[in-house]
Amino acid sequence: MDEQTVRRNREQQARWYGEAVGDTVRRVLAALDLTQGQLAAVMGLSAPMLSQLASGQRVKIANPAVLGRLQALTALSDDSQTAGLSRTEIARRVEQVRALDASTVLTSASLATGRGAEAAQAVLRAVASPAELGRAADLLDTECPAVAVVLRVYGLGNSQSARDHWAGHGLAEDR
Repeated sequence: MDEQTVRRNREQQARWYGEAVGDTVRRVLAALDLTQGQLAAVMGLSAPMLSQLASGQRVKIANPAVLGRLQALTALSDDSQTAGLSRTEIARRVEQVRALDASTVLTSASLATGRGAEAAQAVLRAVASPAELGRAADLLDTECPAVAVVLRVYGLGNSQSARDHWAGHGLAEDR
């Protein structure tokens, strides 16, 4: 696959998921002390598929449960308190994420961190694809711009953007 295609794929991932999958994977691996094979197993993907997503050879995570598990792991790795957890506790939380199925993906981020912003992200991302959320936001720009912002921040943005928006609107965290 040529370099230009990989670059376009990574840009598309950033539009859909808030950042390229490879960037997310590297952050999760480092924070949770996992190998790429372990991460793939927790997500419910084959190691080669995760590698293709991370390298930009593939673009989309089509299975909502797999995407929800990645989002839950991302939220767990982005949580400032995770750094203070024991390896045993981190492993326990990673196993909770592994057990998520399509019926529980709506609360995956709140399971990992107990935070409302991530739960809102999980809900939006479980009910619509990134492309659908982007189109909906575009349609709402004129008539309901605040709702369009919510779709972009929580549906397409990264966890930090969602937390910043959540806090900026005076919404209380679940902790």
